[in-house]
Amino acid sequence: MTAFIIANMAPIMFATLVIFLLSGFPVAFSLAANGLFFGFLGIEFGLIKPELLQALPNRIFGIMSNDTLLAIPFFTFMGLILERSGMAEDLLDTIGQLFGPLRGGVAYAVIFVGALLAATTGVVAASVISMGLISLPVMLRYGYDKKVASGVIAASGTLAQIIPPSLVLIVMADQLGRSVGDMYQAAFVPGLLLTVMYAAYILIISIVKPQWVPALPPEARNLRQPNGDSGVLSLLALIVVSVGASFAFAKYYGTTHPEAAADEVGIYSAGIGIAGAFILALINRKLKIGLLSKMAEQVVFVLIPPLALIFLVLGTIFVGIATPTEGGGMGAFGAMVLAIMNRRLSWDLTRQAMNSTSRLSCFVVFILIGSTVFSLVFRGVNGDLWVEHLLTSLPGGNTGFLIVVNIMFFVLAFFLDFFELAFILVPLVGPVAEKMGIDLIWFGVLLGVNMQTSFMHPPFGFALFYLRSVAPKEVKTSHIYWGAVPFVIAQIVMVSLIISFPSIVSVDKKSNMKEEVQLNIQAPVDNGEVTNLPPGANNQEEEKQEETPPPKFTQ
Repeated sequence: MTAFIIANMAPIMFATLVIFLLSGFPVAFSLAANGLFFGFLGIEFGLIKPELLQALPNRIFGIMSNDTLLAIPFFTFMGLILERSGMAEDLLDTIGQLFGPLRGGVAYAVIFVGALLAATTGVVAASVISMGLISLPVMLRYGYDKKVASGVIAASGTLAQIIPPSLVLIVMADQLGRSVGDMYQAAFVPGLLLTVMYAAYILIISIVKPQWVPALPPEARNLRQPNGDSGVLSLLALIVVSVGASFAFAKYYGTTHPEAAADEVGIYSAGIGIAGAFILALINRKLKIGLLSKMAEQVVFVLIPPLALIFLVLGTIFVGIATPTEGGGMGAFGAMVLAIMNRRLSWDLTRQAMNSTSRLSCFVVFILIGSTVFSLVFRGVNGDLWVEHLLTSLPGGNTGFLIVVNIMFFVLAFFLDFFELAFILVPLVGPVAEKMGIDLIWFGVLLGVNMQTSFMHPPFGFALFYLRSVAPKEVKTSHIYWGAVPFVIAQIVMVSLIISFPSIVSVDKKSNMKEEVQLNIQAPVDNGEVTNLPPGANNQEEEKQEETPPPKFTQ
């Protein structure tokens, strides 16, 4: 029995962790307790040296001093403030009026606003709860199918997990040792494509089952001109003028700054166009010249603040003016400014946001501490080599590896949330992907899209729980579950598209942020020979290596 345990320590350790997690024991304590138990067991059996566990204090200190993780409390605080700033209500009301004449117009508005909130908050709970409170009663009042209404709200809220500034991308970049800014840029196009797929589903429903997604009746559209006109033509004219100004500035800036990157030119030119539209609307309102319709004016004043916040956060990151942590700090400040402008900021609101942010940040750090205990011992018993051999021996090469890994993440997402998946599994499969020649930025975005389904899986999806907590009584839990299924299928299709067409994820600009630690510590053993200790046993020598896999160690 002892020989069997020694020969299969790594798989037994991993299986024990799964049993702990499925039993409902807290994840952080499951990881730490499992790691310490098998660490002591490995020492008793002579598999690892006692000095290995001496690396734990230094590893924990490294977690506490990790600058990348500072972005998590900043973006969480920003999302919680925006949730209560009134921005979501204004957006949903205005965009709902804009798309109201179309069949499925309110559903389109929910998807559009969900993508916009995702690009400003990065927090799923804030998006789902806000849209559930505001849009779900409206959709039910005007005859929307309960499954479609609840599904589109839950799915649109989960866009916050893939559209930057997503928290899961921050964690993914940290675990894979890559730049958060590069991960954000690579995830932007897949996030927009997923938004388009959601809208395409509503379009199909509006054609096949038009009674499920009716248009708003005329009496529900209050942003009309005195003569009854919708004012959409005025809005279209303003969009044409803004786009023209953006193209003109892009051409001028590209000529005067030939060394500027395409991202920089695009962000600056879009900022000029948006600012021009805002100034024009402001002049129209102050001077009452009647150049813009009520609809056009309302859309501008409701859309510009979140777009400005997006530029403040993502624009500065993409251009290179700010790091993700600095961008998160500016976003938190900008969210407070928006709350002040809407007269929603109070001490109670700030205290609630700070309490929730502290709880989430502690939750992340505790899981990360537990995972580093587990991973240290798991590597000490050659668990990384076991996982590498298990995954590289799969049939189909890289494609087979990607399919099996995504199926594993998809299945485990029924029971674990994205933080737990990122801290437990990503450190195990990331090094294997790198050795197989898979770009880790691309791999991280792929897993991010897959892990997004963890919020939509019946019966344990958190987005479904958030919506259930605010949904009216006439919306049954079965409606929410069945409504989520088509959007889970859309996310699976998106994963398949990324694997089939890797160019969807742009990885042109890559920065390796990982510090590989190479150890040459020699410890005497009983027979007078020397052997290398496992990684993490000491940290006296650190060498930064670029794009080089970590060295293998022999016991």
